[in-house]
Amino acid sequence: MLELYQFGNSVCAQKVRITMIEKGLDWETHEVNLFTSEQYSPKYLKINPKGVVPTLITSGQPVIESTLICEYLDETYPDPSLTPGDPLGRSRMRLWSKAVDEGLFEGVVELSFSAMFRQRMQNMTDEQRAVRFANVGDPRRRDRFMSTYQDGVASPYVFHGIAAYEKAFKTMEDDLSDGRHWLMGDQFTLADINLMPLVARLYYLDLLDIWVFKRPRVEGWWERAKNHRSFIQGVMEHFKPGEVSEMKKSGLNIKEQVSARHKDYLEQF
Repeated sequence: MLELYQFGNSVCAQKVRITMIEKGLDWETHEVNLFTSEQYSPKYLKINPKGVVPTLITSGQPVIESTLICEYLDETYPDPSLTPGDPLGRSRMRLWSKAVDEGLFEGVVELSFSAMFRQRMQNMTDEQRAVRFANVGDPRRRDRFMSTYQDGVASPYVFHGIAAYEKAFKTMEDDLSDGRHWLMGDQFTLADINLMPLVARLYYLDLLDIWVFKRPRVEGWWERAKNHRSFIQGVMEHFKPGEVSEMKKSGLNIKEQVSARHKDYLEQF
């Protein structure tokens, strides 16, 4: 039996769940409460030294990093395949994985933090904040969180995320211009799965239109994605009561600022 250590509204856990549903797999879930810093408990750090979710346990061995977990699942359970059959297609698919891991993920974290979690941290005790900022000895992640905590949407890390999304959506619009159904063509692949939760977070924060306004092909892709069975089962059905409305309300609080910074990016670059 596969075991998945996860948090329900984690974008990384969401993409692993989508992959597992596509494969028709069964698994046992262990919830890791990120709000109470369970990811930093000694017990959890033994299986995931980075202190992040998700972690997949298979045959007693941990597999970490959501992109690698999805690739592991696709290789281990090859039917249906979520990877193009040719080397060139696979390399292009992995460009999307690279874009997610090298910019989009951090962008959605900082936008989510600005919208939803910054206020929660302001209400924490100094000791609780110190635990969150420690981040298991990762100074880069600590610097990002501290910057966004102090400056909110004005943080340069939020601006980097806005830029990453602008570049990704521009590429998506161009790639989809040939009429393809999914990012790699007619085949639904890990490229789509990697992006779906990140685009979904912008959608639930009511920020997505900032980027996809006048990008009808991206809007069409998103309509297909959010109605896809594995997305509904892997993302939508895991929300707690009130979670969707809370995201929308939180996103609206920063929408004007995010839109202004997006405009700044377009004017500068």
